[in-house]
Amino acid sequence: MMNLFAPTKIGAIEVQNRIAMAPLTRSRADMEGVQTPLAVEYYSQRATAGLIIAEATNISRQGRGYAYTPGIYTDEHVAAWKRVTDAVHAKGGKIVLQLWHVGRMSHVSMQADGIAPVAPSAIRAGGNVFTEQGFEAPSMPRALETGEIAGIIDDYRQAAIRAKQAGFDGVEVHAANGYLLEQFLRDSTNQRTDQYGGSIANRARLTLEVTEAVIEVWGADHVGLRLSPLSTAIGDTPLDSTPMETHGYLVKKLSEMGLAYLHVVEGQLHDSDGTDLFDVKALRERFTGAYIANNGYNRERAIDATGSGHASMVAFGKPFIGNPDLVERLRTEAPLFEAPMAGFFGGGAEGYTQFTGR
Repeated sequence: MMNLFAPTKIGAIEVQNRIAMAPLTRSRADMEGVQTPLAVEYYSQRATAGLIIAEATNISRQGRGYAYTPGIYTDEHVAAWKRVTDAVHAKGGKIVLQLWHVGRMSHVSMQADGIAPVAPSAIRAGGNVFTEQGFEAPSMPRALETGEIAGIIDDYRQAAIRAKQAGFDGVEVHAANGYLLEQFLRDSTNQRTDQYGGSIANRARLTLEVTEAVIEVWGADHVGLRLSPLSTAIGDTPLDSTPMETHGYLVKKLSEMGLAYLHVVEGQLHDSDGTDLFDVKALRERFTGAYIANNGYNRERAIDATGSGHASMVAFGKPFIGNPDLVERLRTEAPLFEAPMAGFFGGGAEGYTQFTGR
């Protein structure tokens, strides 16, 4: 039990316990992607987490897919996030920013001049995105030209620079959940024939080049990366045909870079008859840095994961929505408040910084 509540280091980041707050899209920024004062209160309320991984944040206007999500590509974005990081640090917390490009998970209304979203290949996503009009189907994307990819890598680099200006303790590269980098990684969404498509090495190339660019800004020991090898929820994204081989290759390369941490969404590991679909233990063994486990963890499983050495930290998502004091509640085995889903996305303080009936 003590491992979960003991301090440690994640790369060069010293944390007060092994409980991370997972990135949670809450759609409370304005339509220009500028965080409001509510975000300052929201994050500072949760500063007792060992590490806050701030919500997915758009690296560019092109990278936007959802209304009211924050950005990190203008001076206004930096100033608004700086108020958040200052408030978290004033309470002794640590916070990193998740860098996000949604790729095909977007709608023309979210794009400058109503142009098509971009993707590795012109394959339309399923599911829905949240626009000013409500939930709508993603628009048909266009395939990126090879010559455009260097510009996207530079967008990540510039976002990393701005995250440093905003006072974050590090950054997390979002390569999970069906968004742009994972769209390149999976052969189900990448049908390219250039150096960014085809083989596993080619499909992993963009994620590795983006990570290298971010490391140039921060140093490897302040950079993490998130993966979700078996997630299909966002955009009804089909799995890669060889997820273990593909992610095993990528993780080995990431480990060689000396990243601060690897953050893995471990859900959907077994099929209906209990057969293992993915060997998380083998993946974890390929990475020599800190490992953050995520998805479906409760107090007992988190204690086991940190106590056994499987995880350096365990990330909790939904429990942090209604329980800003989650760390203390887990420590004392106090009951958790289940926040109503109606307040998850959009709106004001209710369901965000305050809860009726809590």
